[in-house]
Amino acid sequence: MTEVLQYNDGKVLRGAIDVVREFPLVLRVNDRELVTLVASPHDLRFLVAGFLWLQGFVASADDFLVLSVCNDYGIANVRIKGELPHELKPVLTSGCGTGVTFSLPQGRQTPIPRSGIAVGAVFELMRQLAQTSDRYKSHGGLHSAAIGDVEGRLLLHAEDLGRHNTIDRLAGEALLKGIPLEGTILATSGRVSTEMAAKAAQLGIAVVVSRTSPTDMAVRICDESGITLIGYLRGAKLTAYTHSEYILFS
Repeated sequence: MTEVLQYNDGKVLRGAIDVVREFPLVLRVNDRELVTLVASPHDLRFLVAGFLWLQGFVASADDFLVLSVCNDYGIANVRIKGELPHELKPVLTSGCGTGVTFSLPQGRQTPIPRSGIAVGAVFELMRQLAQTSDRYKSHGGLHSAAIGDVEGRLLLHAEDLGRHNTIDRLAGEALLKGIPLEGTILATSGRVSTEMAAKAAQLGIAVVVSRTSPTDMAVRICDESGITLIGYLRGAKLTAYTHSEYILFS
């Protein structure tokens, strides 16, 4: 708890509140320091697994020989099959606090097979996302994301101070638990950026939906990858940016 002073309608109050924790996690892979991830301090194995998967350093859960996270020292020690590339060039992204990737974001070369998704499923998943964001309800300051099936049923949920981290967490949990993601819906509380759209394409996501806006490059990636991209889903309204032909309105 952090002691604070609050002003409300002419009254000055002192109290103590929870604040969002930032946790630097040094990621070591095959005895090589790869990157420091700044994240929320819970469920870090999912974050690490998803980050390495979406960076292309592993292809399956079997590629992890060791996956250990020490919260006391802020270190994740990972050993994988094969070796990391000799030269890695980090690319700073638009993530909260500035994210990092080791390749330029791009979409799928072959669009995923698609079928229609009822508009009600999209609204239902976003409703469940809001209901299950317990850490946000507690002290705010976090992003949340969820994976749902074509009926809008919630399959996975993640919260983190970085919106890109939420996608890595979802990917990592799905990878380690053997949950297929192709054809699912991704709902996010934050802006849909280039990297988030590219990650959705890598995972075979069919629909990406957000409460706010996408960037122009995210629109392009979703369009090229066959992803239905929806923004500004609030109340009973939404805006479809790409592949609206797959939304079933009746």
